[in-house]
Amino acid sequence: MATVSKPSYAAAQTLTCGLSTGPLASDTNLIAGRQSTVADNTSDLAIDSLVGGKITTGTSPTTGKQIEVWAFGTYDGTTYSAGAGATDANFSPTGEKTMMKLLTIIPTDATSNHTYEWGPFSVAAAFGGTMPLKWGIFIVHNTGVALNSTAGNHEVKYTAVQYQAV
Repeated sequence: MATVSKPSYAAAQTLTCGLSTGPLASDTNLIAGRQSTVADNTSDLAIDSLVGGKITTGTSPTTGKQIEVWAFGTYDGTTYSAGAGATDANFSPTGEKTMMKLLTIIPTDATSNHTYEWGPFSVAAAFGGTMPLKWGIFIVHNTGVALNSTAGNHEVKYTAVQYQAV
């Protein structure tokens, strides 16, 4: 009997990204944002990870603005795209933000405390089909107001995808 490889999905894991810390201010230039902790694929050994979450705007945002979600990674385990780091922190990319991989742009409206759910997005696809050693998420917005200050109104999660023989 032949062995067949099928995908196996791990339990969803949280990437800490303190969007409610402060809370994250709006940036007209879409540079100053927040980076997440990183997922360590040297221990996950995933062939892909599906990432998504939710982001809630603050009170009286400006219509016609956006939230951007980017992925960053490392080629050597310590140096990250655009100068990102491995911990949850405020972050402004060095050089070009395009050194990271854009996952999505979420158009926003003027509704106060509007929760936008995003994903799932393939991390491997963002990096040309191969998972980086470690990776994380960078979020920035220009909604005109700080994001919602309640921690439970924001999340970033991923599900590692591996193969199993059946």
